[in-house]
Amino acid sequence: MIRKLLTLCVLSATLGGTGAWAQDALVVSTWGGSFRDLIDENIGKEFTRQTGVPVKYITGGTIDRLNKAKLASKPESDITFTTSHVGWLYADGNLFETLDTSKIPNFGNLVDLAKISPYHIGSWAYVYTIGYRADMIPPSVKFDSWNDLWNPALKGKISAPDFDPSHIIAVSAMLSGGDAKSWEKGQQKLKALKPNFKAFYTNDANAQQLIATGETPVEVILSMNAYHMVNQGVPVKVVMPKEGAVLGVDTMAIMKGSTKADLAYKFMNIALSPEVQSKIVASKKASPVVDNAKVSAEDAKLPGVFTTKEQWAKQTIVIDNKLRAEKTAEWRKWFTENIMN
Repeated sequence: MIRKLLTLCVLSATLGGTGAWAQDALVVSTWGGSFRDLIDENIGKEFTRQTGVPVKYITGGTIDRLNKAKLASKPESDITFTTSHVGWLYADGNLFETLDTSKIPNFGNLVDLAKISPYHIGSWAYVYTIGYRADMIPPSVKFDSWNDLWNPALKGKISAPDFDPSHIIAVSAMLSGGDAKSWEKGQQKLKALKPNFKAFYTNDANAQQLIATGETPVEVILSMNAYHMVNQGVPVKVVMPKEGAVLGVDTMAIMKGSTKADLAYKFMNIALSPEVQSKIVASKKASPVVDNAKVSAEDAKLPGVFTTKEQWAKQTIVIDNKLRAEKTAEWRKWFTENIMN
């Protein structure tokens, strides 16, 4: 009887019964586009197959969804996907439940760098690194180190994100003998890179367009976006600099006040299953965040796809997530005033 009722709910929602859909579904807040599809195709559909419960998605930008959650009298979603550092802003706003990891059996296989906080945990990982069009860059230009971005031959050829400059700020500080905490040490070096910038992208689609058209044949790029373009036939090369690449971990959490916490834990456990993690790697070229996922030999060779403890330890530049959350606004203001203008 229960399964029949669930089937009727799914049918009603499919036929346009949005009220029933919203009432009976597990609601997930996430980004739109390919990231929403990543979650639905690899996690959501498997969750519905196992539970009979449909998944509804609400989508939006990272900060837009945070601001909306802060203003809401009750949570709009049961689960929220966000970046590791912005997740701390949710947690500090008392918007996330403290996780009971005993209800997530697959948590035992989570890699250490994906254990972000008592409130949010990793769902997949990636890097921000150097991507470039080998067909548009002189063969003499190499990218063995982040320092190579400062090559005068790259004048007016580089793009980077305007919404989160933490990657290049942390790199500039590191190359200047500091780190993200002492980021001021890298200010002069980053100012010296200004002539090489051509554009600053506002979102994933904009980033892909800039390098695909060749307007900026070199980019501080999200590895998953780069591999997506490779699959679309764009000859983008992804580099692992000798200093490592800046680690990014997208995370999931249960919203405080959710009435479907048990289902939310089930969803998160499915997300961390080795089968689902393997599918995410195969389809999106992300790094698995569990140590028991199977990764093809071909994918394991890709820069930014980590399959060993040594890779996690030696190929990542890790910006403390809580520090990053606290400094993002300050960094963006400085970057806008001193680099973009």
